[in-house]
Amino acid sequence: MKTRNPLPIVRLAVAIAAAIGSCLPLARCAAEPAVRPPNVLVFLVDDLGYMDIGANNPDCFYETPHIDAFADSAMRFTDGYAANPVCSPTRYSLMTGRYPSRVDATNFFSGKRAGKFRPAPLNDKMPLEEMTLAEMLKTKGYATCFAGKWHLGPDEEYYPQNQGFDVNYGGWTRGGPYTGKRYFSPFENPQLQPDSPPGDHLPDRLARDTAQFIDSHRDQPFLACLSFYSVHTPLMGRPDLVEKYEAKASRIVGEEFAREEQVLGDKPRRVRILQKHAVYAAMVEAMDEAVGKVLQQLDDSGVRDNTIVVFTSDNGGLSTSEGSPTSNLPLRGGKGWVYEGGIREPWIIRYPGITQAGAVESTPICSVDLLPTVAASVGYELQHDVDGVDIGPLLHGESLADRDLFWHYPHYSNQGGIPSGAIRHGDFKLIERYEDGRVHLYNLSDDIGEQNDLASEQPEKVDQLRDRLHAWYQRVDAKFLQAKPDGPEPWRP
Repeated sequence: MKTRNPLPIVRLAVAIAAAIGSCLPLARCAAEPAVRPPNVLVFLVDDLGYMDIGANNPDCFYETPHIDAFADSAMRFTDGYAANPVCSPTRYSLMTGRYPSRVDATNFFSGKRAGKFRPAPLNDKMPLEEMTLAEMLKTKGYATCFAGKWHLGPDEEYYPQNQGFDVNYGGWTRGGPYTGKRYFSPFENPQLQPDSPPGDHLPDRLARDTAQFIDSHRDQPFLACLSFYSVHTPLMGRPDLVEKYEAKASRIVGEEFAREEQVLGDKPRRVRILQKHAVYAAMVEAMDEAVGKVLQQLDDSGVRDNTIVVFTSDNGGLSTSEGSPTSNLPLRGGKGWVYEGGIREPWIIRYPGITQAGAVESTPICSVDLLPTVAASVGYELQHDVDGVDIGPLLHGESLADRDLFWHYPHYSNQGGIPSGAIRHGDFKLIERYEDGRVHLYNLSDDIGEQNDLASEQPEKVDQLRDRLHAWYQRVDAKFLQAKPDGPEPWRP
């Protein structure tokens, strides 16, 4: 009996398969593995000013080599903003993609300082009904980790593990490292257990925990949020770095402070105009080292090429209070102010295969944009309204449709900031004071320091922007200053 040669049949089957494949170019073989969605790594630094990193400020007193090298591999945004000039509201916006005014989370939790008037009502928690970044990604099969400062609720019910995070290293109600030995162990943080050996440094501990999570989840998509307590007060630095910067500061001469305006009827406040605070510099560099450690873990774990990395801050640098350790010049003001020094932040994004290394983008973006951008990147179709937009076109080197950005801060900040709102429309920015309704208009294209008030020269532009700002107040149900008992009524829009 003659044995049939199987090769012609095999060749025929291959030919048929090739023909089918050519007719159905979009068809996928059932055995072909699905493309793994990108991992997401977010660095959020507390109180870090725009001018506090070398990538934004070549003359920076602080040394940030790891962040600067990261910027060289990524897209750096010159006009990136926080949704609020203090921490908790911006953190809410990053987690939800929504303006904090929508839920009256408009001050740090729970800041209720009064001035001439009582502040607006404050909600001191991120509602559990919100769809957070972590909850969104968990629907796509992501492992999720939070490390560091949370400050989004008064008790454990509102901690990260109840807002979509599988793992929580150190996130709880406190807005700073106020227990134990603060930035040095024992930390006595109930969400950071087991505690570290004596002398361990908090930014390094959080970096190690984050790196360990990344490595242990290298084979599945993950979200890792490293939300530093640094560089928030208390001002404490590693002794070796403090000594280094004390020597560096001794070689710098010049006036360190000037005067900044204050709220209605108060005296001007001191503002730092020269970077040379050795302890703060030590805190910045230690944070930079921690960033470098986590970025190195991406390489070591073999996941760098499939990880979106975002670096930003929650508000401007401390220039007018709490030790006034940094200068934001040429930006005006700092944390607690709606001037650029209080809301313009470092924003750096690396999306492998998408962003061009060393790219610089000047289109304004905001913290409300993080969630919708990540959603689009992982193929999640949003089922609810958000205020941010997908900035994917910018990451691809394309343009983004024009839009307005808004701020609403109806409080008296610890740093002396004026209760106020603001709108940025193109290059123009309007600030509206809530004590008396006065407005200021600046053209940021040639006046980034907001020194030349154009309000009296361009009344039509003032009216246009004020109308847009007031319409936004209505959309988000914004609340305003309240009268004290038997006191005068505050201005209302």
